[in-house]
Amino acid sequence: MPRRLRPVGLDFLVTAPVRHVFTGEVSAPPETVFQALAVDVAQWPAWFTSVTRARPTRDGAGRAVHLQGGFRLLETILAADAPTRYVYRVDVSNAPGVRALVEEWHLTPTATGTRVRWTFAVEPRGLMRFLFRHGRRGLGKTFDASVRNLDRRLSGTKA
Repeated sequence: MPRRLRPVGLDFLVTAPVRHVFTGEVSAPPETVFQALAVDVAQWPAWFTSVTRARPTRDGAGRAVHLQGGFRLLETILAADAPTRYVYRVDVSNAPGVRALVEEWHLTPTATGTRVRWTFAVEPRGLMRFLFRHGRRGLGKTFDASVRNLDRRLSGTKA
């Protein structure tokens, strides 16, 4: 059953009760990585391991995302500052135990490509508090695999 989440803003990235931050490297420049994140939304399943389907909505102001396990999300884009930052909030989800959720992708140029920083900010409820507080390792594995996939995809190399 879909649930409407609390409509939080960019400040939630700092104030969320649970925040996980991960970093990785991609050999492509920030402009190319930003394109993959913010423009080529339908291609997320090709590199982000938990996404099975994604499409832009509301003329690019939102996204509809399907995750493994049958979870569905309707999101609002909070910031799309090319080529450095892409932020979205989950507005509606069928996943239990979440009051608010915002994710930020921050891109920084490096000598060899782009440093990717992903912030996962969530306000869980009930049992999910424990799972999200202690779920850093699982989220980190998903992030690491996804960034490796994205790097291979953008550089044109095979897995």
